[in-house]
Amino acid sequence: MKNNHQVLGYLPDERPPIWKLLLYAIQQVIVMFPATVAVALITGFHISTTIFASGLATICFLLVTGRKIPLYYGSSFSYVAAIGSLMASKELANLGLNDKIAIAQFGIVMSGLVSIAAGLIVKRFGQESIEKVHPASVTGPIAIVIALTLAGVAMNDAATFATGRMIEASDQFASSMAWIVALVTLIATILFSVYLKGFWGQLPLLLGPICGCIVAYIIKVATGVDLFKVLPETAGSGIFGLPVFTLPKPSWLAVASIMPIAIATIPESTAHVFQLDIYVNDLAKKKGSSKKYDIAERLGHNLIGDGIGDMVAGFIGGPAGTNYGENISAMAITRVFSVHVLFAASVIAMVIACFTPLINAIYAIPTAVIGGLEIYLFGAIDVQGIAIMIEKQTDMFSSRNIAVIATILIIGVGGRFGFDGTGNIPFFGAEIPCVAGAAVFGILLNLLLSIRFKKKNAA
Repeated sequence: MKNNHQVLGYLPDERPPIWKLLLYAIQQVIVMFPATVAVALITGFHISTTIFASGLATICFLLVTGRKIPLYYGSSFSYVAAIGSLMASKELANLGLNDKIAIAQFGIVMSGLVSIAAGLIVKRFGQESIEKVHPASVTGPIAIVIALTLAGVAMNDAATFATGRMIEASDQFASSMAWIVALVTLIATILFSVYLKGFWGQLPLLLGPICGCIVAYIIKVATGVDLFKVLPETAGSGIFGLPVFTLPKPSWLAVASIMPIAIATIPESTAHVFQLDIYVNDLAKKKGSSKKYDIAERLGHNLIGDGIGDMVAGFIGGPAGTNYGENISAMAITRVFSVHVLFAASVIAMVIACFTPLINAIYAIPTAVIGGLEIYLFGAIDVQGIAIMIEKQTDMFSSRNIAVIATILIIGVGGRFGFDGTGNIPFFGAEIPCVAGAAVFGILLNLLLSIRFKKKNAA
């Protein structure tokens, strides 16, 4: 019993002393900060609003799940391609930024219904019912398509001026400087993610861009090439200011573009819940606690909470999101799974969102830095898609799986880079977003082939 009491850590229903609670909460904010901010920078959403929405959505998630699941909600890269394509579409070309965000918001809010529906199905019929609709042979290639459709965005951003325009071929020197900054960011982020351990090992998405910004500043002083972005006239002044809140504007185009992407986030969210269940119950056992934490059995609550988070974030002007693996890793390393810590982290994030100098500093980050970061992050999404199929032991020699995976990949990638690079597939007079079209086709094809296989087996 003596050894049990020496085990350090906090279970979900335990609260650390206030000074420890604040330090743990700040760490959780630091861990979620780089990825959440990167999504805002890539999609063009307001940074302050995105951070505020992350904190508010986390609070709502924790309350909806009965304070039983210690997870943090942050902006998801899975939605970047759909949101970016929508905001860059010719249909919205003549609209201002806030109007574009408002239209995207409607699709984000509606995407929350997908997660909520999935959660209700799991609660009623069990996890197997969801896996029948989108097995790994569907969700894996969807994740891959999401990343591949972003490849051009990453490469373009890596060679972009502070003004937002592509560097012209004739300006070879400035082009070289932008690529140096992007490559330094990329390589530094990779090295930090591979070689740093412990607390610092959770911060490669923060440390890498810092290195890129330092190099960009050195280049500015030494050569006069300024890659830092100029703050817009709408940038806030003073010390504190409220985020820019916008309301959703109904748009079926936004629904078609964004809503299907929620399907691809369900396996990721599910994996996080099972991972968390193992960590928490292992700590409970080591601490000598007789209590069983039924986190894995609350998968339905988790998906409903994710959907509520999307609706809350989308309603005030934030991107769609999901629960963060980075925060789970931080909890696993520190053995701090306290829900109280996540509540505190949410409040701290919302306060930071109102701190104007910090938000403006983040906005000024060179686009080349973001481009270098994107090359790594978008590629990592590809790897996650492959990992999903490996983990679920997808039979790559099955004719059914080959058909589903092949068609999803070609429709998604071909739709992005064909048709003048619009990202939309012309279909009976309509413009179908490539990722959404690939996802829907893959799901329907898998269901159709499943029916045929069942009949064959029954015969």
